[in-house]
Amino acid sequence: MIVKRVTEYSPELAQRVRELLIQLSRSGKDKGEISKEWFEDIINSPWHELLVAEEDGRVIGMAALSVMMGPGIKKNAYLEDFVVDSECRTGGVGSALWDEMLTWGREKGCKRMEFTCGNGREVAQAFYKKHGAEVYDTNFFRIDL
Repeated sequence: MIVKRVTEYSPELAQRVRELLIQLSRSGKDKGEISKEWFEDIINSPWHELLVAEEDGRVIGMAALSVMMGPGIKKNAYLEDFVVDSECRTGGVGSALWDEMLTWGREKGCKRMEFTCGNGREVAQAFYKKHGAEVYDTNFFRIDL
């Protein structure tokens, strides 16, 4: 198994990322295919990254990260999506992706990595705690633009 940073688009990769995102969130199946433009924006930006874990040429996990900047905090990495194929969990794939996420954040000069994890995701929350993440009691807000 290898973890790598995505540097080029392919329709097969787009389909596999979509399949993984459906495993992560039920709402993913309603969104259709992931556009080539999304991949190109990620690939061409110094402030975004798409990591994939591959085994025998098949993508079995992925993580999408961004750098968030603010005047008081300087830079933080923000983890948007992180999922390992349900058939490959507990085999170290998540830990390998996690390590690469932390490496990427440090390379970008980030002080911390932040993310959310919904209620009812006890296995994911246990993974984050095991890997040193601190849980904050907070509310998450969202507004459509």
